[in-house]
Amino acid sequence: MDTVFFDLDGTLLPLDQQEFIETYFRYMGAMVSARNIEPKRLIRSIWVGTEAMLENDGSMTNEARFWEAFGQDYGAIGEVDIIQEILGEFYEREFDKARITAKPNPLADACVQALKKKGYALVLATNPLFPRTATHLRMAWAGLELEDFALVTTYENSSYCKPHPGYYREALQRVGRKPQECLMVGNDVQEDMCVAELGMDTYLLEDHMINQGEQDISGIKRGGFGELLEFINSLPEV
Repeated sequence: MDTVFFDLDGTLLPLDQQEFIETYFRYMGAMVSARNIEPKRLIRSIWVGTEAMLENDGSMTNEARFWEAFGQDYGAIGEVDIIQEILGEFYEREFDKARITAKPNPLADACVQALKKKGYALVLATNPLFPRTATHLRMAWAGLELEDFALVTTYENSSYCKPHPGYYREALQRVGRKPQECLMVGNDVQEDMCVAELGMDTYLLEDHMINQGEQDISGIKRGGFGELLEFINSLPEV
């Protein structure tokens, strides 16, 4: 094993998901309202686009899938081009304000640096529902550096979402690894621990664990950030 995949939200970046979503849409709504765009209509179409990404089948990028579904739901094709520009501006100028919902843990970067020092390659395997700009900002909220990761999944470079096995196969292919050469660290039993079915080792971070299906986790390596760092420190150098 020489490569570690990390989830971001709820793992390397502790946050309250519901609070984040509400804050994110509040700032977005304020910005688009100032441009004479109805926020409720926009947000409805964003959710439609998000659902389309979650069901993506690998035939196009998540970015292309999102805007295809968004446009079909929103309807006004001429306005969609304008909205693309406005949302690009939103992620550049306003999205960072949502960092107030993040609760960064210094042990996150400590885990990353300990693995780097031992020679492990790292992948930021965050569910690729956001554009590159928003993903890189969320990394910064967690105190992470882009250059520490061989791959960061975003909606521009991915054509599946978690928990589809195609998401993980695509990421593995891009970093040239087999599942047996990798460890996945995440907080979501359904979205992150499912990689065990591909043959990847797993570590369940319990600090902000999500287990919506109430699956049996008794056979999964798990613990809080402190235990995770101890586990990483016990790994051999590569």
